[in-house]
Amino acid sequence: MPRVLRNTLLSVRDLAVTVGPFVLITLVLLGAAYWLLDPSPPRRVVLATGPEQGAYAEFGKRYAEFLRQHGITVELRSTQGAAENLGLLRDPNSTVDIAFVQGGAGDQADGDVDPDAGLVSLGSLFFEPVWLFYREDSALRLLKHPDLGALSQLVGWKLNIGEPGSGVPNLVYRLLDANHIERKTLTLLQQPVTPAVVSFLGAQTDAIVFASAPESVMVQMLLQTPGVRLFDFAQAEAYSRRFPFMSPVTLPRGVVDLAGDLPPADVHLVAPTATLVAKGGTHPALIQLFVQAAHSIHGEAGWFQRKGEFPKAANSERPLAKEAERFFRTGPPFLQSYLPFWLANLFDRMWPVLVTIVAILLPLSRMLPPLYAFRIRSRIFRWYAQLRGVEDAMGSRPAAELVRELDAIELRVERVTVPLSYSDELYSLRSHINLVRRRLQTPTADAGAAA
Repeated sequence: MPRVLRNTLLSVRDLAVTVGPFVLITLVLLGAAYWLLDPSPPRRVVLATGPEQGAYAEFGKRYAEFLRQHGITVELRSTQGAAENLGLLRDPNSTVDIAFVQGGAGDQADGDVDPDAGLVSLGSLFFEPVWLFYREDSALRLLKHPDLGALSQLVGWKLNIGEPGSGVPNLVYRLLDANHIERKTLTLLQQPVTPAVVSFLGAQTDAIVFASAPESVMVQMLLQTPGVRLFDFAQAEAYSRRFPFMSPVTLPRGVVDLAGDLPPADVHLVAPTATLVAKGGTHPALIQLFVQAAHSIHGEAGWFQRKGEFPKAANSERPLAKEAERFFRTGPPFLQSYLPFWLANLFDRMWPVLVTIVAILLPLSRMLPPLYAFRIRSRIFRWYAQLRGVEDAMGSRPAAELVRELDAIELRVERVTVPLSYSDELYSLRSHINLVRRRLQTPTADAGAAA
């Protein structure tokens, strides 16, 4: 092997041996931090939506497409609705991670027991007004006039409140309780949407309740059906004060059909908000992605909202997830504008640890140059001990024997390789060997040995 190449390889080896422990400590600290922080989200998440063809199911597809662009597979789980979704989130054995939940869909807490402990909100997504449609002929028959003026007048009516598993039944129960209406004073039916509408139009039921976005086909149809009226929640503001998950909204005159002037007057409604709810252990990066998806999907204007009004942190029955709160406060991570999500997320979650590690290792790194210099110079200095031994033996041992020992030292020193920056010390050692050799070759040295 050429001497120059050999010297280079030895220098690299010395540097690696010196720096190696420092690098190893750094890697161990980074590995421990990565394991503890778990910055990379899982590649698969389960989202509970709602019935097929429903609004939640359609929104779920858009969420799945958004997250697919960031390498996350969203498994959509069809359910009966918000109440079933909430039950799946509460079940520790369920594989559902995130779900659409309607405000007021859950059972009311009993005593100090909090069934939603451990669940967090990702923010409100859109209004789902309560649509209470009633037949004009039923009002004439039961009230003697065509207008239903208050919920308390529903006593004796046949009312369809939605199928079990949807969020509507629990919501209706809350409204009835708030108006001191005994459930047994009404005939409450729980049919799926399509059979319920058929029964309503066939005069087999007097009224029907939905809680849905206005884009619902059934809502659009009933708003334009002759003989069907929409209940005006004149106390909408009071309901919103009693139930924090509700908001008072107004269906503007003519918004359904300007030419037909439908509705013929503003209608006051109460509107729970649809929210995304996640289990408390859901990875923060997933929450960040879902909130970004919500901002993209639900940020447009609608009948009851202005552009950019949703998603928002208000009107949530559950505590807001920290990552969602951070998004509503500062927006998406800064680095995400310049880096892929996975890399931006990695830096975003790891930078505090990286700063800490640098603060710890920076003082230690100052020890590396002295350690490297000590390692190289020790390769030279260790021969001075043997050279000193030869010099101290002058006069007590035969000069010829000491010369042979000195020759052996010199032969080994010739094989010592050091970087060029330390060559002066190697040549200094060789000159000192020659100095001792000259002393051994003087007559005084031989005479001392003979005496």
